[in-house]
Amino acid sequence: MPHPDDAMAVTTAAGPITSAGHAQLALAVLAGIAVLVLLITRWKLHAFLSLTLGSLALGAAAGAPLDRVIDSFGAGLGSTVAGVGVLIALGSILGRLLADSGGADQIVDTILARTSPRRMPWAMLLIACIIGLPLFFEVGIVLLVPVVLLVAKRGGQSLIRIGVPALAGLSVMHGLVPPHPGPLVAIDAVDADLGLTLALGVLVAVPTAVIAGPLFGRYAARRVDVTPPEGLIPERPSERLDRRPGFGATVATVLLPVVLMLAKALVDIVVDDPESTVQRVADVVGDPMIALLAAVLLGLFTLGRAAGLGRDRLAGSVEGALAPIAGILLIVGAGGGFKQVLIDAGVGGMILEISEDWNVSALLLGWLIAVGIRLATGSATVATISAAGLVGPLAEGMSTSHVALLVLAIGAGSLFLSHVNDAGFWLVKEYFGMSVGQTLRTWSLMETIISVTALLWVLLLSLII
Repeated sequence: MPHPDDAMAVTTAAGPITSAGHAQLALAVLAGIAVLVLLITRWKLHAFLSLTLGSLALGAAAGAPLDRVIDSFGAGLGSTVAGVGVLIALGSILGRLLADSGGADQIVDTILARTSPRRMPWAMLLIACIIGLPLFFEVGIVLLVPVVLLVAKRGGQSLIRIGVPALAGLSVMHGLVPPHPGPLVAIDAVDADLGLTLALGVLVAVPTAVIAGPLFGRYAARRVDVTPPEGLIPERPSERLDRRPGFGATVATVLLPVVLMLAKALVDIVVDDPESTVQRVADVVGDPMIALLAAVLLGLFTLGRAAGLGRDRLAGSVEGALAPIAGILLIVGAGGGFKQVLIDAGVGGMILEISEDWNVSALLLGWLIAVGIRLATGSATVATISAAGLVGPLAEGMSTSHVALLVLAIGAGSLFLSHVNDAGFWLVKEYFGMSVGQTLRTWSLMETIISVTALLWVLLLSLII
């Protein structure tokens, strides 16, 4: 019999690839992450290539045969893309329809028209949370920056006071709420219930966004004063359209997948009978792929047709939505391969024993690992993927609700302290015309507040449910 420290890996499609001891596995993990960090930060290599090479380095350092490492990486890449690839693609299409049809502008203009100047920061938070559901963070910034700059300039308000709530809403949605890539990958890695994770994610996201948005924005505006930069207000999509979709129809389309997935989660709790017709129907319509597909098909009419977009223009929007996510899918897939190499090397068992010896909460451990990788690489997605792979095995003995909370803890850690190695840091800096120091005191501090606040809410919920 082998020594207990020589824990064999959990058997997967690729099978266990090594029986290395804990000391060697720990060094292998450090080597793999070190390669990943150096390639991304020092040599500016694309995250897809960095994750691939980091996986090979990890497997080699663990003493595994290279052909087994390759098989493990391929199995993880394939299963991850199969699990979340379609969802990311559908989410991207819905977001593109929202932008191209002028639906996002309609939401913005309708809410702002009914808001007093005093409540404008809260309106910006609401807008960011609504349009941030289907849109990637970078796309959301591009759409909202013109609005933030115009509101601040025409209303004579502080750019920071108006901008921080918008950034907070987008960031919270990006890190905590599916169907964004990070939460989806973490859900897939730990086998969490998507509907329940979505419900708890919204529950954590709302108070977190309020604290990091309007409340922190008031504090930040007193200490950082910037003038809206000239010439950075791009043309809004709706300016090229003769008409726009209605506010009610736009909001209903955006929220449809959320409602369907939450309904499925509610039916699973209330009915809890696999043979029930109600639950079987809910399982189908509330499936993430079906829910997002339904929203996309509905959006073709409520957004595209309502804006007067013809068939060719709609086809162009759909095609245009898929090209930008190629890099995201490759990163997510390679991250899944990295995760699988971790699991097949036996790292999960090592983490499980360490957490028991140290008496560390799995939720806190997941957050800490995500924070470390986020600080080192600057990538929230890479941090989420890597942390989920490391602590994923801990989810096996957890309740369904706590597995969902583990996803949220990892997502919260992935947002911690965005700084100079994060592309989002420079995007915010340039759009808002801030210095590096001002960006650190606003954007970076806001991200840290989001991360810590979300963790505290997660830990509080873990004591209740």
